[in-house]
Amino acid sequence: MRVRDYVRLAGALFVVFVGLSAAIGIALVGQTASQAGTSPRTPWGEPDLQGIWTEEFDTPLERAERYGDREFLTDEEYAEIDGRRAAALDNQQQADGDRRNERGSERDVAGAYSDAFLSFKHMGRRTSLIVDPPNGRIPPLTDEARARAAAEREFRLDLLRSTETCRNELPQCAGGAYDPTPSPRRSELPPRYNTSRMNRHDHPEDGALGDRCMAGQIPEFGTAFGGSFRRIVQTPGGISIFYDVGQGQGFQRNIVMNGSPHLPDHVRQWWGDSRGHWEGDTLVVDVTNFSPKRDFRGSRENLHLVERWTRTGPDTLEYAVTIEDPTVWISPWTVRQEFRQQSDELNRIYYEPRCHEGNYGFPALLRAARIADQRYAEGTGPHPATFDNASGAGIERFAGVP
Repeated sequence: MRVRDYVRLAGALFVVFVGLSAAIGIALVGQTASQAGTSPRTPWGEPDLQGIWTEEFDTPLERAERYGDREFLTDEEYAEIDGRRAAALDNQQQADGDRRNERGSERDVAGAYSDAFLSFKHMGRRTSLIVDPPNGRIPPLTDEARARAAAEREFRLDLLRSTETCRNELPQCAGGAYDPTPSPRRSELPPRYNTSRMNRHDHPEDGALGDRCMAGQIPEFGTAFGGSFRRIVQTPGGISIFYDVGQGQGFQRNIVMNGSPHLPDHVRQWWGDSRGHWEGDTLVVDVTNFSPKRDFRGSRENLHLVERWTRTGPDTLEYAVTIEDPTVWISPWTVRQEFRQQSDELNRIYYEPRCHEGNYGFPALLRAARIADQRYAEGTGPHPATFDNASGAGIERFAGVP
């Protein structure tokens, strides 16, 4: 072998050696970082939470009572439940197919979405998203909250009383009673700002927040429609999270990281006022100053959240939130979710809400209600209070208005 051949061989061996050394070094560094519990870092030294994240398993918010304080399913329970859900989904698809194809049927009129719009996931191993209280269930309501809920329920039932829903004693009228005379409360304001459907379309705010494309909120635990994704972007002075959730109910949320106090109490925001700081590798966010016009399970302006975002692995992120409102629940409660990072290249998130019901559909509901009013005034149509436009019972809500 000539000298130059030895040189070439030595050079090749050197390249291989350097490559192996680098690979081993990277592996050792990664192993050490993992063992030490440190997170990936941004160029300016903060734990790196950036990326597109979603929960890949379907876990109920509350735990079924049969599991008691047990947080995880056994292998046998997991296999049985996941198999049963898969079989039920397969049977439904074989029986129903695309429900929109049954043209002219009740299902064609009343069913707006096919399975293409729904997210189907495997069951997770956990029995509930709620980890505290230990029973995995939302704490009981306060007496004050129960009284508010009863007043709102009574008001909505009163607006339904002249409909077929109550005359036929359907579940949507449970607690109410049929009366052919329209309720005198049809012109009243609801007990507090309306956020859900009621049997009236006199004003835009008579509609549910979802109908007005205003359903996006935190805390956010996902929906059957479109799943639930969040994209986290960090800068040296702040953190922004875009939520892509539901039927285009996306929204942008900014977390203030400069150590400044919360906004004055009289300044209220739809997604609250988020103030964050780092505790080790965990981003802790305190959220207050919510608007009284949004609603999370009965909680409004007094809602208080403490969120904890922690990178737990190369592609995993833990989210835990403690939820508190002493005017609604007798004690705070905590939810924990595990997110997995998604591919930036394979996913496309549109950075603006795409809900159009509030732009097009809801004005049409108001217009249809005015047509019904006019026909009743002219003596050519029934009283509008006899239509059920709120509960979704039957398809009578379409009757009488083209």
